[in-house]
Amino acid sequence: MSSIDHFSCGLLTPTLAYMMSSVGSMLGLLLTSRARLVGGREGAFWLVGAAFAIGGTGIWTMHFIAMMGFDVHGAPIRYDVPKTVASALLAVAVVGAGLFLASHGGGRPSALLGGGVLAGLGVAGMHYLGMAAMNMSAHVLYDPGVVALSVAIAVVAATVALWFTVRVRGAWPIGGAALLMGVAVTGMHYTGMFAMSVELLPGTAEVAGSRAIDFLLPLIVGISVVTVGLLLLVILSPSEKELSGEHARRAVPGERLPEPGLFASHAAGNRPRAAHEARETP
Repeated sequence: MSSIDHFSCGLLTPTLAYMMSSVGSMLGLLLTSRARLVGGREGAFWLVGAAFAIGGTGIWTMHFIAMMGFDVHGAPIRYDVPKTVASALLAVAVVGAGLFLASHGGGRPSALLGGGVLAGLGVAGMHYLGMAAMNMSAHVLYDPGVVALSVAIAVVAATVALWFTVRVRGAWPIGGAALLMGVAVTGMHYTGMFAMSVELLPGTAEVAGSRAIDFLLPLIVGISVVTVGLLLLVILSPSEKELSGEHARRAVPGERLPEPGLFASHAAGNRPRAAHEARETP
């Protein structure tokens, strides 16, 4: 068995990976909080942004920043570009599916569990697809027990993350939840990595694929640009207090305006006003 070094850059890569996971999680929680507030089609738009933030930044980018510190002594590592891109798309897709399932279910335990299992299995699939994209002159083996543990961590982490997305609001709770999500995501990654062992092949055949820096850096930069764009949307959009005040102005005096559901039509929020106008009509 060849010697594996998960921290060839010291604490730099795990620290940056954790920070990126926490930032992506915090942005995703902010976006899902906005989705709950506005509801309707606009709410669905914010949920798509949350899927990119959590799946793209908080999970996939974290994974490959951590992989920058991965090294196998005596075996140069190259990456299959299509598989790596597919792993990024998978991360965003499964997180998005979990978010929509949990939100559409109104935070019910069954919806949270179903979304958590779906997202957790998808996140684990993203991790191992990303590892399958790694080419080297070696046989890669996995400990089934540790792999199963990493999948279980992914499912639990995804379920807890979905609970946060439908329950947590406010700056301090969101910040604390994001830090916990960062611990869970990076913990799943390194658990999966420690399941791996490598047996070098004889000879020095050239390894197909691209170096990590050749395409991972542009992809990470691209996702970072999307992250900054989503953050600017959150900052520039109306605050929760402003939106709540607008809803209050639309409500009929003495009548409570129903809180908009995620997939409810915006027209539903206008029905009280229409009813009020009808009562004023002679």
